[in-house]
Amino acid sequence: MQVMGIPVWMPKDAPHPPSPSPSRGEEGQEAVLTNLTSLYPSSLPSPLEGRPDEGLGAGQGGRGSCSHLSWQDLRAAVQSCTRCALAKTRTQAVFGTGDVQARWMIIGEAPGADEDRRGEPFVGRAGQLLNNMLAAIGLPRESVYIANVLKCRPPNNRDPKVDEAANCRGYLERQIELVNPTLILVVGRIAAQNLLHTDAPLARLRGKQHRAPVSGTPVVVTYHPAYLLRQPADKRKAWEDLQFAREILATHVN
Repeated sequence: MQVMGIPVWMPKDAPHPPSPSPSRGEEGQEAVLTNLTSLYPSSLPSPLEGRPDEGLGAGQGGRGSCSHLSWQDLRAAVQSCTRCALAKTRTQAVFGTGDVQARWMIIGEAPGADEDRRGEPFVGRAGQLLNNMLAAIGLPRESVYIANVLKCRPPNNRDPKVDEAANCRGYLERQIELVNPTLILVVGRIAAQNLLHTDAPLARLRGKQHRAPVSGTPVVVTYHPAYLLRQPADKRKAWEDLQFAREILATHVN
């Protein structure tokens, strides 16, 4: 992949991947993913069955009830939330992490098992790949803010239900308001569909500049790192998405 001009997203201390063989193909891709295996099922999540058209308004998790909250109060509201059954199965709510004044905000779909245990988004092997993707465009993890559409882990890593995502929407919208990022990078189809209020497939959402419905922040959509662990050939497309996002950011900064 290096020969093809595509960055190899590996930990800084990891050994360099072996040179690709003359036969190309899957052998080179597997070398890039040495010691990395997928944390998620082999199939992509199924599309959402639908979405609410509006925020929840008054009530915990609704935008109206969160719009005045400080970071401290918002975190407390998320950690004590009991709006849905996920509160009974979670180890802890996963709020968000990173620079609260970041120019880049990364939004994923829902916590996995590692995130549920540690209380921080993207800390498993998919998180390691996300860190490497960000590093490839000069962004340390600490320089961005990372959050999820859903604040609690769905059992068995199933897709978020419509009402679950709706219950968390106000929390995420308030996080976006507080961070006030220059650009939002959304990773994965489910996160993109929830944030953008669409049922369009990821292929139609990539390569375009979108706007977050409430804040108007520019949004770029790319693949979820867990998907890239299963389909490393699509790292080329993900790299294109990152370059596209960086170009958009430059136009809004300069």
